[in-house]
Amino acid sequence: MASSSSITVSPLPFLSPLPNNFNHLFIVPSPKPITTRPLIISLSRNAGFMTEEKKHLLERYGLHPSDFEPPKERRRREREKGGKRTRSPLQEHPKTPKSPPRTTHKLLQVLGGTARRRKLLSPKGMDVRPMMEVVRGATFDILQVAGGCPASLRPGRWLDLYSGTGSVGIEAISRGCSEVHFVEMDPWVVTEVLRPNLEWTGFLDVSVIHTVRVESFLEQAEQFPGKDGSFDYVSVTPPYTVVDYGVLMEQLSKSPLVGKDTFIVVEYPLGTAMLDSCGYLVKIADRRFGRTNLAIYGPTWSQKKGKSGIFTGGSIKQKAPFSVDSYVERSGFKVTFTFNLNRW
Repeated sequence: MASSSSITVSPLPFLSPLPNNFNHLFIVPSPKPITTRPLIISLSRNAGFMTEEKKHLLERYGLHPSDFEPPKERRRREREKGGKRTRSPLQEHPKTPKSPPRTTHKLLQVLGGTARRRKLLSPKGMDVRPMMEVVRGATFDILQVAGGCPASLRPGRWLDLYSGTGSVGIEAISRGCSEVHFVEMDPWVVTEVLRPNLEWTGFLDVSVIHTVRVESFLEQAEQFPGKDGSFDYVSVTPPYTVVDYGVLMEQLSKSPLVGKDTFIVVEYPLGTAMLDSCGYLVKIADRRFGRTNLAIYGPTWSQKKGKSGIFTGGSIKQKAPFSVDSYVERSGFKVTFTFNLNRW
C-alpha cells in the first residue's frame, strides 16, 4: 500500500548531498488541488444597489460596499447626508463669465469757445463719471472772472488730473488755454474715449496724454512739466470712493506743479471737509450742485476781483443750465447777487 501511494524520486544532481537519514524524497500529492477563482459580482442598474448578501460577501473579502456604488446612488446618498458633491478635476476651476464689452455714447458737449457744441464720447456705465455740464460751466465762468477776463479764459497751461473723457481739459483748450496735460490711468478710456475726443475737436496737437496713476504722476512731478515749470490751472475730478482728499490736497500743496498764481479746481462729494487754503493758494469759491461740491483755490490777488465778479458761496438747485457770472456788491451787511442769464 505504501508503494502504491507514494513515488520514489532519486536525489537531484543540483541539490547538496542529503544527510544519511534522508535517502529518499517523498512527494505526496494533495487529494484536492487548491485553485483561486476571481470574485465576480454583478450589479444591475435596474435592481437597485445590492442585496445584503452581496454586501457581506464584499466585506468578507476586505472590500467596502460604497466603493461599488453607481454614481447616481452615491450622489443621492451624499445629498441625504448633507455632504458636498465632489467636483471632477475639470470642474475644480470653472471659467469666470466674461464681462460685457465696454461701449460709449455721445451725451457730453463742449459748452463754450472755439469747439462749442461739439459732441464728446463718454463710456456707458458708472466706471467713469465725467463732470456735469452745469458744474463745468460754473467752473469756467468763475475762473474767467477771477482771471480778470469774463469773456474768455486767461491763457495758460492746464493739468487735468483723473481726466477720463477729457471734457474739462477740452473745455479749457476751447476757451483759450495753450496746452493741456491729461492724466488717466485706464488704457481703454485713453484709446477709445479720450484720444478720439481730442481728434474730433482738433486739439490733439496741443495735448499731452499721460497713461499713469495720478499718485505716480505727482510723485515724479519734476519729470513731467519740464522747463515750463508749474501749471496755470489744475483740475481734480477723482472717483469719490477711492481718493483720500486730505492726502491728495497735501500732495498738491507741496508739488512743484502748483505755483503761486495757479488755480486749482476740485470736485468733491457731499460731507467732505475741504481746507480754506492749499499751500500758497486760498479758497475763492465753494459751491454745491446737488450731491456734488466744487471748490476753487486761487492766488490771493484773485480775491480782489470780488467787486468785478468773484462768487464766494451759495448753492444751485435749478436743473436748466445758466451762467453764474455773479457780481457782488457789498454795502454793509447787504450782499446782492445778479446772475447773467443772457449768455445762454
